[in-house]
Amino acid sequence: DRLLKKGDAVLDLCSSWTSHIRPSLDLQRVAGLGMNAKELEANKALTEWTVQDLNADSNVKLPYEDETFDVILLQLSIDYLIHPLEVMKESSRVLKKGGKIAILFSNRLFLSKAIGLWTGSDDVDHAYTVGSYLEFCDGGFTNIKAEDLSVRKPKGKERVIVGDPLYVVTAIKG
Repeated sequence: DRLLKKGDAVLDLCSSWTSHIRPSLDLQRVAGLGMNAKELEANKALTEWTVQDLNADSNVKLPYEDETFDVILLQLSIDYLIHPLEVMKESSRVLKKGGKIAILFSNRLFLSKAIGLWTGSDDVDHAYTVGSYLEFCDGGFTNIKAEDLSVRKPKGKERVIVGDPLYVVTAIKG
């Protein structure tokens, strides 16, 4: 909700049956790009959808015009991309100047599908890895930040995570 505002055009990369977007936001457009037509069709948040496997070719080309979207969301799938720099560079191409990208991830995953770099790392390493994708993709991203969004509760002097951990790396297209 901090990222999206009324009238935004949003691209939900690696979309599926849900986009975790509140319908009350009154967005102009929510385009979903994912691998499963039935799941995309079931996603009520999407105004349009496209089936594309971002791992099929290292020459990734998103099927959208330049500077089309205000916000790009990539939720819980960055750990499966085998061409992340190319996907980030293409994301920059379709993102408007000043547009924002948010890449959300957890430590929960399908171990057999995740890339090796991801499976041998911890949450802090994951944040650095995703930030590096944005920094080194040649997409002109600035203001790259990582944040822990995990729900926590007090337990003695500690604040322990309740449920699955959740992290986000955000950036702005310069």
